[in-house]
Amino acid sequence: METRTFFAGLSQRQSSRQQRQYPPKAPKLGQKPIKTSSQQQLGFPGKAMLVRPAITAAARKKPETILPPPTKPTSKAQKKILPPQPNNVKVTTVRVRKRLSRKTRLKPMARTILYVLRLLIVGIGIGAIVGTVLSVLDPASRITTTDSSSNNNQRQPQTQPHLISTTPTSGLSLSQEIIPLKTAVQDLVANNPNLTPGVFIVDLDNGGYVDINASSSFPAASTIKIPILIAFFQDVDSGKIRLDEPLTMQKTMVVGGSGDMQFKPVGTKFTTLEVATKMITISDNTATNMLIARMGGIDALNQRFRSWGLTTTTIRNQLPDLQGTNTTSPKELGNLMAMVNQGNLVSMASRDRILDIMRKTVRNHLLPTGLGEGATIAHKTGDIGTMLADVGLVDLPTNKRYVVAVMVKRPNNDPRAEKLISSISGAAYRQLNQTASTSPTTPNNLPPGNSQSPFITPSFAPTSTLPTGGYQPPMMNPPLPTNSQPPLFINPPQYYYPPYQR
Repeated sequence: METRTFFAGLSQRQSSRQQRQYPPKAPKLGQKPIKTSSQQQLGFPGKAMLVRPAITAAARKKPETILPPPTKPTSKAQKKILPPQPNNVKVTTVRVRKRLSRKTRLKPMARTILYVLRLLIVGIGIGAIVGTVLSVLDPASRITTTDSSSNNNQRQPQTQPHLISTTPTSGLSLSQEIIPLKTAVQDLVANNPNLTPGVFIVDLDNGGYVDINASSSFPAASTIKIPILIAFFQDVDSGKIRLDEPLTMQKTMVVGGSGDMQFKPVGTKFTTLEVATKMITISDNTATNMLIARMGGIDALNQRFRSWGLTTTTIRNQLPDLQGTNTTSPKELGNLMAMVNQGNLVSMASRDRILDIMRKTVRNHLLPTGLGEGATIAHKTGDIGTMLADVGLVDLPTNKRYVVAVMVKRPNNDPRAEKLISSISGAAYRQLNQTASTSPTTPNNLPPGNSQSPFITPSFAPTSTLPTGGYQPPMMNPPLPTNSQPPLFINPPQYYYPPYQR
């Protein structure tokens, strides 16, 4: 009885001690259960005795199951991989796509080409920068700029922006019509109903003008030699032709009509300046054809005329053009003379040569006959059976300069056309000379574009007294006796003017 009571108290103390202790750890797999100390103490020597402990309220509870610590959920790809088995294991290959860079994707050759292109671009950029810097710092460019600016300053006094544009294609800038002169010309035209004239007159001092049918197309005849002469001196200015260059007269170039070169043997050599001079002064047709061939032919010259802004002036056949297929207009020829005067198409040296050659024209029975004393003219005539023309640049003793171009369609060789041209020239001279003499302008305050080269036409003050017998320009005709009043112009030799084109 005492023994049971002893063991019951011991059991209660043991159970209370177990309640105060931490729960035992879960045994590992594969290990044998370890006997507790209570079991060892309750055993008897030699015998294993099991004692049922007293059941308490805490013991009545269902023992808790101790689980291993929780682990994070793993993805499918991180599942536990069993050691490989030789026969029953299936290996799954997972492709991992890596994004390669552009350099990795390029082949070695393409990569090399890319590097070369980059170096080339960098080299070109550096070269452009260096070239720009060198061109700015180059002393030669500074000298050229200075020279060009000085040349422009030298030409500036010779130009009149309000009259002639700096571009050859624009021609004259006209201000207003000269009504009294236009009325006088219209009266002259009305008195000759069988004639169809075209008249273009321009005062280069103020832009006053007269335009009567001036834009109409007319057969050019020998007036076509004016633009040919200008084109020739353009090539001289550019260095394409020298004035002393020899030209050989070939058989295909020899033609009839006016001029004396046709009587020379084939193979005769002339300088280009001599050929150009004969083309104008005696209207030599053979000389004209030689210059056309030297400057590249008809098509090349027509393209040159278009670049000047001429639309009517066209060469279609070599000279002589008795059928009148070559065409021009009074306005275009007047524009050409005005542009030459201002040096827009040629240099000033070539301008002086052109005007000097045209002042030596020997056929002076048209425009020159209407001029008074002291006036000079640089002009070129044209004459075929159905058309008569004369175009010129007139210098008055008062230092005024004007352009006059008259072309007249007529019945075959009608002599009234000559009288009409002479009458129109006289009316222009009287009107413009009167305007200049009544104006208070002196040579010192004239526009600078009217200055003359000293070896071409000397200037006179409006109040100066002309030499007795009239002023004669240098290098043209010998001085006339002072006690006589001969005609202003001497008739040329008859062999220059056969009854065909001249």
